[in-house]
Amino acid sequence: MAEVELNLVDIQAYKKLISINLSDIEDFISTNSLRNLRPEHDLRFHREFDVDLEGDFLEFLDNSSLGVTNLSLASDEVFELENCKLALLMAKWSSIAQWTCWDARLFLYIEPYIDSKISNTDEFLNPLVWSNFSQYLLNTDRESYVESVIIDWMSRRESLGETMEPNEDPRILPTMESHRNLSESLFILLDKLKSEDYVLLVGRDFLPANEWYLGKYKILPGNTSRTRNSNSWSFPTIAPWSH
Repeated sequence: MAEVELNLVDIQAYKKLISINLSDIEDFISTNSLRNLRPEHDLRFHREFDVDLEGDFLEFLDNSSLGVTNLSLASDEVFELENCKLALLMAKWSSIAQWTCWDARLFLYIEPYIDSKISNTDEFLNPLVWSNFSQYLLNTDRESYVESVIIDWMSRRESLGETMEPNEDPRILPTMESHRNLSESLFILLDKLKSEDYVLLVGRDFLPANEWYLGKYKILPGNTSRTRNSNSWSFPTIAPWSH
């Protein structure tokens, strides 16, 4: 089973990062000063390690046809070439928290709480699904949501004729605890989207960079709503869905 990955991206940190010249990024990495531009980590969650992302930055700059230039990601020349991979790296660098889950489990965590049925696991990459689910969470509390997930899981097992007795199936209690922890942490992560400071990055490991979603749109040329006169990006297209 594939894992769906959510990252909570600090918008201001991302905007600052994409304004930096690519040549400066390499210099910042060599002096460890790029880490000063990373937002504070929410320690309740994992996120990708500084050193791993720094290595990915350097590998990109070494292998890219862009080379190390005096352009930033916000520059038209870079934007029109191969910024998708770089934009994804910058979004992950600007993340304060990461949440991952087997996509099959998301049928339990999300589908009962939105208006539409999920026909396949690829739909869990659709921003509209996360938008609808986030709207549902605005009208409930963490404990109620988590308990509803557990009760639904138990009901599904019983309807399939599966036992709920731990002495008959030793996997029941660990699985229940896993569902509880994952649903609780998902609620906490998405609850932070109430703030205008964050936007959701959605994708899968090994998914091409241009197939990831940052807010409402894929990381693709033409989807960033930039203001050319200021040579910078504006952010209506990647603002949190609830705003």
